Amino acid sequence: MFAPAAFSQSASPAFAGAYRTVGVETGVPAASPHRLVTMLFDGFNEAVAQARHALRQGDIEAKCKAIGRAVRIVDEGLKAALDVEAGGPLASDLSVLYGYVAVRLTHANLHNDGQALDECAALLEPVRAAWIAIDPEAAAAAEVQ
Repeated sequence: MFAPAAFSQSASPAFAGAYRTVGVETGVPAASPHRLVTMLFDGFNEAVAQARHALRQGDIEAKCKAIGRAVRIVDEGLKAALDVEAGGPLASDLSVLYGYVAVRLTHANLHNDGQALDECAALLEPVRAAWIAIDPEAAAAAEVQ
């Protein structure tokens, strides 16, 4: 029989990571395009937080992995999702911002620069907040009430 108490404390992070992965994988197919972008912002914030923690702990491998994940989210997720032609100047400005954030993340990785990590998180937070504020599902729910 399965006995959760029989596992060591070191197994807990592995289980937590697996739980998060299952949550994301099961949430993606049902998510709206708007929710998917929100998930990218949340994943970015989580990766930056992990990088900060690893930097404080002196865990270079974990820092590199976390920053690499944040860069991929920005480049392959947020920036790739932009339609610069249809989005006009706003999409173009976001593309430039995402490019800058990717460069600063790379700088943070190369120079163990926690302030650069903070800068990246601070730059994307207003974009994340604005994105959440224009959630069409929330707007539709507010109209019904």
